Amino acid sequence: MTKLLTTRDETMPQSSSLRWASDVSSPKHTFRRFVFRWRPFLRLCVTATHALRRNVLRSLLTTLGIVIGIMSVIAIMEIGQGASATLGESIQSMGSNLIIVMPGAASAGGIEMGAGTMPTLTPDDVNAILTECPSVLAAAPSVQARMQVVHGSKNWVPATMLGTTPSYLAIRGWNSLDEGENFTEQDVRNANKVCVVGLTIVKELFDGQSPIGKSVRINNVPIRVIGVLGRKGANVMGMDQDDVLLTPWTTMKNRVSASTLGSVNQSVLTSSANGVNSFGDAYPRSFIELYTTPTATQMMNTPRPQRLTNVDQIFASAVSMERIETAVDEIQQALSRSHNIRDGQVDDFNLRNMTELTKMFGSTTTLMTNLLLAIAMIALLVGGVGIMNIMLVSVTERTREIGLRMAVGAKGRDILAQFLVEAVLLCLFGAAIGIVLGRGISIAVSKLAGWPVAASPYAILASVGVSLIIGIGFGFYPAWRASKLDPIDALRYE
Repeated sequence: MTKLLTTRDETMPQSSSLRWASDVSSPKHTFRRFVFRWRPFLRLCVTATHALRRNVLRSLLTTLGIVIGIMSVIAIMEIGQGASATLGESIQSMGSNLIIVMPGAASAGGIEMGAGTMPTLTPDDVNAILTECPSVLAAAPSVQARMQVVHGSKNWVPATMLGTTPSYLAIRGWNSLDEGENFTEQDVRNANKVCVVGLTIVKELFDGQSPIGKSVRINNVPIRVIGVLGRKGANVMGMDQDDVLLTPWTTMKNRVSASTLGSVNQSVLTSSANGVNSFGDAYPRSFIELYTTPTATQMMNTPRPQRLTNVDQIFASAVSMERIETAVDEIQQALSRSHNIRDGQVDDFNLRNMTELTKMFGSTTTLMTNLLLAIAMIALLVGGVGIMNIMLVSVTERTREIGLRMAVGAKGRDILAQFLVEAVLLCLFGAAIGIVLGRGISIAVSKLAGWPVAASPYAILASVGVSLIIGIGFGFYPAWRASKLDPIDALRYE
């Protein structure tokens, strides 16, 4: 019996301690402990709320500056982020991590012809890039032309006419076709007379009907349409990306156009070498020769390097945005080896990538957004000055109340905390109204004007933080002045 009682006595404290531990860890006990710890602050908030409710209209007018400032910040940030996102998508539509390799510049008689005038790029360069550049995801040659495309009684000159390979679609971000299929590597090897067209050409030549299986004529060469590209729209330069015709580069080079892209429509003006007078040959003009024309002997002594099979450009895509610079360095080294360019010699090719364009437009958008934010911050500062003014007036009006509170035991820090909480609550209330109005304005702009907007949680958090800083910064002096009042003078104040 004694052993049973002893055992029971030993187990009783353990069960009670377990029950006490479970009570401590229960949500109810946690809530009570939280309320007990923050009870003074909650009491301050309630007291400050009652004080602000005495003059509701004055409180609303006081927060008007904060409301306008926060509303402007939210609307500007969301519209700016929407514009940046749209700009990024537009740049990405021009090509995913695009890198363009252009041929070098030719010179004759001391005259530099400019970039792209020397045929120095070949299909072997594409193979070298794919083989020796691990940071390059895909590469495709490009042979450009500008000719009339004829179907029936209609004709059209596409803004972009390229001979390339199937990889070009992946490089330019055409992930799918609306109709048909893309040409293959077999079509490139056999120089098959097939092409894919954009929606603009479908509209202009086929009246919006399906062109699959139909033929168009380019320089009197029949080309069969086997696919229709998906819609891309205009790029950041305003050019129609759907006004495009793509065909195997061997077809463009060997069957359609044996020359490089000219600045005019190649199917309209023909050179005198083919026996047809152009407009300039029919009406020749005399001109003064500014530079000495090299003789035939001089031309033979300084021949320009020529390649029989050349391409106009090479389009490449980096593995990721972060590796674009690495891919550019790898391409430069691979082409230097392929073209036998020694150290110290000038490259006979040029590299361009979309990073510079992205940085340029991004910096412009950021500059405009920051400028508008600076204007909105001025409105916030004006609102903060208004809150300081009203809090000083409130301290003057409530001097007798402050004296009574001090007389019954309130300390200076209690008075300081009360008025500081009132200023912070005013700012937070104005921030809440400003956030709602700012979101409403951005949504209205998106619906009515069609501008792109993007919700910005960062802007909302920043607005709340700025409101707290303004409330504390502009409310501290009135609260400090109230805490320094003499109780006796405060009680005698009329």
